[in-house]
Amino acid sequence: MLRSSEVKEGPERAPHRSLLRATGLGEDDFRKPFIGIANSYSEVVPGHVHLRRLAEYVKMGVRAGGGVPFEFNTIAVDDGIAMGHSGMKYSLPSREVIADSIEIMVNAHKFDGLVLLTNCDKITPGMLLAAARLNLPTIVVTGGPMAAGIWRGKKVGLVDVFEAVGSYRAGKMELEELVELERVACPGPGSCSGLFTANSMAVIAEAAGLSLPYTATALAVSAEKKDIARRAGERVVELVRQGANLSRFLSRDSLENAIAVDMALGGSTNTVLHLLAIAREAGIDLSLDDFDRMSRKVPHVAPIYPGGPYMMEDLHVAGGVPALMKSISRLIHLDVPTVSGRTIGEIVGGAEVKDTSIIRGPENPVHAEGGIAILRGSLAPGGAVLKTAAIPKENMRFRGTARVFDSEEDAYRAIVGGEISGGDVVVIRYEGPRGGPGMREMLSPTSAIVGMGLSSEVALVTDGRFSGGTRGPCVGHVAPEAAVGGPIALIKNGDVISIDVESRRLDVELSKEELEDRRRSWRTPERITKVTGVLSRYASSVCQADEGAVLRCPNGYA
Repeated sequence: MLRSSEVKEGPERAPHRSLLRATGLGEDDFRKPFIGIANSYSEVVPGHVHLRRLAEYVKMGVRAGGGVPFEFNTIAVDDGIAMGHSGMKYSLPSREVIADSIEIMVNAHKFDGLVLLTNCDKITPGMLLAAARLNLPTIVVTGGPMAAGIWRGKKVGLVDVFEAVGSYRAGKMELEELVELERVACPGPGSCSGLFTANSMAVIAEAAGLSLPYTATALAVSAEKKDIARRAGERVVELVRQGANLSRFLSRDSLENAIAVDMALGGSTNTVLHLLAIAREAGIDLSLDDFDRMSRKVPHVAPIYPGGPYMMEDLHVAGGVPALMKSISRLIHLDVPTVSGRTIGEIVGGAEVKDTSIIRGPENPVHAEGGIAILRGSLAPGGAVLKTAAIPKENMRFRGTARVFDSEEDAYRAIVGGEISGGDVVVIRYEGPRGGPGMREMLSPTSAIVGMGLSSEVALVTDGRFSGGTRGPCVGHVAPEAAVGGPIALIKNGDVISIDVESRRLDVELSKEELEDRRRSWRTPERITKVTGVLSRYASSVCQADEGAVLRCPNGYA
């Protein structure tokens, strides 16, 4: 029996049918599955400006499959526009708002199936949280990457512009050059052209079997993307008729496949945060240790920007996610079912690696281990996350002197003001889930460091997050965070911090006695208690980063 029967069958539902008729439904429509289309279209987000049109193709497919489509909207925060100011505090909290809004719309109207039309950083994870919670027949349609920009004969993307700001501040670039780059770096609709969080999450959705093959890499402006959207709409109706709920496809094995692909690509560190949250929502046991285990097992085989010279469009031409999974096929679960109706093994069997410089094999990796590492130690007893794919080999060990800042803004001013020098470890704290609140991304400080030519000489450690575009020895997600009294709150200028990627260690070279002595005099900064509105509600219930920053805290630190 269809869920939608609750709102459309029997004499008691005559008022409900009357309202539905007012939307344009005819007599035959009441015998068809009702399909919700959660669309994150927005005129302010370049990754989403084309989703209104793409939704029409999804609806075309739903109708062809014999269903009735109902499109509704969610909010969407553009992380690039929100970056580097207080607006970024709202990005991660928006994930929970998106999940809640989809749950409300789907359950209130009793949709039978769901298509998630999404694209960017927190929107895709928020939609996946809702899907895990609802456990309905569901397909994810990500809007696709934007084409790379071309500047002076070279492919460029958004991160080049962020880094160019640092170069300009350092006197290494003229203002006219910066503006010239700004005008061409983002040439049209789509998620940013490199392997940042948006595209990393799209890849993860496909690798987990929740999207049709090639969804993650087909460009936003392509005819192929429209065809994928149409076929997804048609396919979700089939899933409803089969009773194939999301839990048939979202499993421990499918998440391990997603992590393996993320490691092989060197994706965004934010994927760790989001996959932990999605697994918790789905009741699947997943921890930071699983990410590190997979990183030790799966090599980094695809050098995608910023961890290499190739863009998402190049990955698509080389064979996309199916070809990448074929290259690491002995390291993944091939019997996992997917929403396409085929297993991962069947999809991989029909794939082809068309360019081995873009998609290498495990025998010829970019790095012998995966693109993300989990560090622990006296500075991060709960764990911390590092994107190894974007670090030169000489920076796999780093030992330096702490320069401590209690906000992103203070750190950025010091960096562009020339106050940071080689051998420094920039510590940015009180930017965690609770302390920010909202766990801001630090792309502006890290890009400034790169742009000023300091990326191999300076490290950065924070209880906040990093954009997928970050490169260099940058450690984020430090847990416990400063706001709950984690060791990062106790660091002082001049303390020695050591980062050892091979040993998976992040330590401050202080005795336990010294740390305990400092803890006794530590107090929560006053600014943390003065937050209002949605951020206040968020801060009052958010978990730590090592628990996915979800809004319940069964094993929290505070």
